[in-house]
Amino acid sequence: MARRKGGKKGNKKTFGARDDTRARKGWNELVKENEKWEKYYKTLGLIKEDEWDSFKQTCQSPLPLTFRVTGSRKHSDEILNLFREKHLPNLTDVTFEGEKIKAPIELKWYPNDYAWQLDVPKTVIRKNEQFAKTQRFLVVENAVGNISRQEAVSMIPPIVLEVEPHHTVLDMCAAPGSKTAQLIEALHRDNDEPTGFVVANDADARRSHMLVHQLKRLNSANLLVVNHDAQFFPRIRLDNENNKNFLKFDRILCDVPCSGDGTMRKNVNVWKDWNTQGALGLHTVQFNILNRGLHLLKTGGRLVYSTCSLNPIENEAVVAAALRKWGDKIRLVNCDEKLPGLIRDNGVSKWPVFDRNMEIKNKEDEGMIESWFEPSQKEAEKFNLDYCMRVYPHKQNTGGFFITVFEMVGEDQATTDSKKRSATPSATSSEPAAKMQKTNDSEAQKKERLPRDANEEPFVFVDPQHEALKKCWSFYGIDDKFDKDTCLVRNGTGEPTRVVYTVAPSLKNIIRANDDRLKMIYSGVKLFVSQRSDIECSWRIQSESLPIMKHHMTSDRIIKANTDMLKLLLLEAFPNFADLEKDNLDPEFVKEMHAISSGCAFVDVQRNNEKKENLFLPVWKGSKCINLMVSKEDTHELLYRIYGIETSAKDNKQAEKQAKHQQAKVEENKETAADDSK
Repeated sequence: MARRKGGKKGNKKTFGARDDTRARKGWNELVKENEKWEKYYKTLGLIKEDEWDSFKQTCQSPLPLTFRVTGSRKHSDEILNLFREKHLPNLTDVTFEGEKIKAPIELKWYPNDYAWQLDVPKTVIRKNEQFAKTQRFLVVENAVGNISRQEAVSMIPPIVLEVEPHHTVLDMCAAPGSKTAQLIEALHRDNDEPTGFVVANDADARRSHMLVHQLKRLNSANLLVVNHDAQFFPRIRLDNENNKNFLKFDRILCDVPCSGDGTMRKNVNVWKDWNTQGALGLHTVQFNILNRGLHLLKTGGRLVYSTCSLNPIENEAVVAAALRKWGDKIRLVNCDEKLPGLIRDNGVSKWPVFDRNMEIKNKEDEGMIESWFEPSQKEAEKFNLDYCMRVYPHKQNTGGFFITVFEMVGEDQATTDSKKRSATPSATSSEPAAKMQKTNDSEAQKKERLPRDANEEPFVFVDPQHEALKKCWSFYGIDDKFDKDTCLVRNGTGEPTRVVYTVAPSLKNIIRANDDRLKMIYSGVKLFVSQRSDIECSWRIQSESLPIMKHHMTSDRIIKANTDMLKLLLLEAFPNFADLEKDNLDPEFVKEMHAISSGCAFVDVQRNNEKKENLFLPVWKGSKCINLMVSKEDTHELLYRIYGIETSAKDNKQAEKQAKHQQAKVEENKETAADDSK
């Protein structure tokens, strides 16, 4: 990896692109050496002497490309089988320029073989036809959220957190969001309407808004994104009726800010910037975040503390400080039987403390913080720090990572004596600090440049008896099992003018009761979007909410179609009813669709295969034509997954619409649709 000196921006990165280590014109090679780092880790003895060269060489090499399949079980299996059947055979036993290329491998420790690794040079991905096709497949599936590119070790913390659909979950330091996405996926596993939710927090205002972009594609109504310093994360009221009734979380992820020396394979600046002061300076903040998380954890709940650092000062020392403070009320969970196939080392109980001048210090020396130092022999026997997991880069061609699982076994608050020693606000004293922090966060955000589409409008719930909503309930045949009190708007008037969102019922009271203490950035999925006012219903149901709403609608606007009709709708924009009748692909569908009034309607495609998911997609029905309302990315993905039709990166129109007569028909029908919309 190289550091740029100047010149024009490079080519836009693709899914499989990685920084090239070769020197280029106008670039200087960054030397991947650091004497202090080498001396420090050799002295610690974490890496066996005969493994050091392998460890260092791995740290100096780029990471392999890793990705995981996302979504519900049936959906994920379909995507995985597509990769295995159509791509994997062509990526095995491949030779490129005289060298045999490594075939993709499953990460065996990831559940259901949903995670894969491709250790392939960028030049091969770009120039080899089969790898180029696979890259296109990954790009398309990533764009629609069916797969996610994520570093392998980053996938571990959400797995050992063991989230269930009924859990309340807090991600304390969530940005950029890959782990949060895993938590949301676990919540929705085989359940479109889980009763739990995920609160995703980040201290940085801009990053919390960027977090929304990462998580939006999951279309989860069970997500709330907030912006607070995790050290002072406020208590959350459960409702407006009892101000002393506060939320305790079932699961908490503390993936804390760290020095990042486990990321030096991808973050090349770590090589030149690393020093011992990084860990020493972050230790207290890391402990404060962990301690605050423990205050927010329910009895019987689980908290995962993790870093992308290998330094014991940021890892075992922080864990030991928490165990020392909380005593028998918490314990570490032994994960030796979890993640079979993952090569990991146990946590350590002994380490020296180096100061910024690389001198070994004693606890009694001036300026030392007691919790930096290793536990006493008696503490070490009690703490079970060997239950911590250390993942080293050279053991399995990964980044470096540290993971610890806590369980709250006693009352979910520390002893009175411990509270006095706490560096963070206690459960009873956190309110002033939380309010002060909210004010500081707000002032900081005003000074910070936010993304252009950042929405800072309030969350205002709409009366379900509002005339606009009443019309929608009736028009779309929405049943009473759907909680109609969950609809909200993001504007100061509180009126449904352009977009109406819906949130999970479990988040409804949380949002209502905490507008004075939570800096809420995002929640809900788009439910209704305003359209033309001259038709029967001036609102259409947005596709993001269909995974929820399809279970609550009984309407003649839901029309079954066969796969031949779906293919035509994917390939052609605005086909008119006259042509559809002539094609005779699905006469009953055409008849029923023609009979309903203009506006939003839905195509229900039963694929008659228990291993493949059925499809429920929105269409616009005009007086003379219809149009499938899915994005370009979704169109390309469906064409390939269902029909095997490949599209190219430059193909911005639906595949197979190249013939001139077909182009002319599309333009003609667009004009017809425009007439309909007047």
